[in-house]
Amino acid sequence: MQVKDLIRVFVKGGIISPGDFLKVLLIAEKLGAQHIHFGSRQDILFPAKEKSKEILDETFQAIKTEYEINTFQYQNILSSYLTLDILPGKKWLASHIYHYIINQFDYRTKLRVNVVDPSQSLVPLFTGQVNFIASNQENYWYVYLRFKHIQDTPWQMPFLVYTEDLVKIAKALDEIEIQEKNWDYKQVFEYLNDHSKVNTQPVTENLVLPEPHFPYYEGIHRQSDEKYWLGLYWRTNQYKISTLKAIAERCIETEIGKVTLTPWKSFVIKGILEKDRLGWEKLMGKFGMNLRHSALELNWHLPALDQEALDLKFYLVRELDKLDVSTYGLTFTIKTSSDITLFTSVVIEKVENGEQDMYNLLYSKSFNPNLTDYHCYARDIHKSVLAPLIVELSKVYYDSLHEQQVESPKVKSIRDNIEKDMYQCIHCQTIYDAEYGDPEANVAAGTSFRELPADYVCPTCGGKKEGFQKIN
Repeated sequence: MQVKDLIRVFVKGGIISPGDFLKVLLIAEKLGAQHIHFGSRQDILFPAKEKSKEILDETFQAIKTEYEINTFQYQNILSSYLTLDILPGKKWLASHIYHYIINQFDYRTKLRVNVVDPSQSLVPLFTGQVNFIASNQENYWYVYLRFKHIQDTPWQMPFLVYTEDLVKIAKALDEIEIQEKNWDYKQVFEYLNDHSKVNTQPVTENLVLPEPHFPYYEGIHRQSDEKYWLGLYWRTNQYKISTLKAIAERCIETEIGKVTLTPWKSFVIKGILEKDRLGWEKLMGKFGMNLRHSALELNWHLPALDQEALDLKFYLVRELDKLDVSTYGLTFTIKTSSDITLFTSVVIEKVENGEQDMYNLLYSKSFNPNLTDYHCYARDIHKSVLAPLIVELSKVYYDSLHEQQVESPKVKSIRDNIEKDMYQCIHCQTIYDAEYGDPEANVAAGTSFRELPADYVCPTCGGKKEGFQKIN
């Protein structure tokens, strides 16, 4: 097939019904594609033959889904909907609220917009230009702007915005074409205040970022409601349409409501019933789908359809596997161009340096992928030494973890009884307690029984030191 077009399908919020997913697969197949790819903003990409627009229009209008061919002028709405019921989240942020917000975007946005619960650690908070982050106050959201031409670090608006008004903020920013203006954030805020009448509340507490812990999202896992969820991942990001059609059909047959896409070029199926679990396992086996990739393979963020980045990832995964090292909890990005927005713990950044490809190795502050402050660990290094340096950096990460030690009362009681330095005279039952010592014999408090002089005698009956037994 001579490929002329690259199609990008906007899956708003990363949420698509199995029926609509199947229609996307069928149209991709009709246009000659054998695989589809997932993008980092929860979208779908596939190659197509020339002059495919008529067929695409007919299909995507029917399922009310937007798409682009080659130009990529617009952006998909990214959300953390996929983490509902599988990761911690705000109790008030239910599925219908996500759906309400996402459905309000009845226009194509040129800006990257994130709608995210900050309690989870799978979906990035600040990779958008407009980032709506759920607060502890029901139905109110932090608003963080991140326009690189102003400053790369996110800027927080000084108020919380009500759920119903989020799209007003996003649309106003889209309409003023902020990237064309030489404004700072103060001017942007003043414009929004003057032109967008929204329901707000003052910010009363700081946003708490999730712990820098990347969850394992592949395979079948139990949900909180006695159902199961299934995470699926292909290391090449080339998903066979024939396999995906069988998965979509299985979703329809077992009444799965939604398929959700991740920002890690994978997807999740939630709500699998116990009676259907075996059928899903058989389906995975039939198509030879590996559900046991190591965490090392899953936690990479690469540019879509970037073979150079994919080859480097494969090389590093092999090398790290040989070194038998754990990178669990860390995430990695291979940055081959300047337009990549980072959401990662560790960055392998390509440096153009004549004939040889050289790299910088960076890591985020506290290894938290939501913190945009990156430090350089090594500069201008060859590919051959990347893996050993990543091993060193992973050890720095594990050394930085501080687990709060909480001792249970039972353990403390056992430990105290063992560690108490108390001895009892076998003749008169007098007790020597190291905590108090024996002031009358000039033995200071805190003196252990072993430190007592050999001629120490019982203060009551005069019995020798040898006549004392430890109290357990």
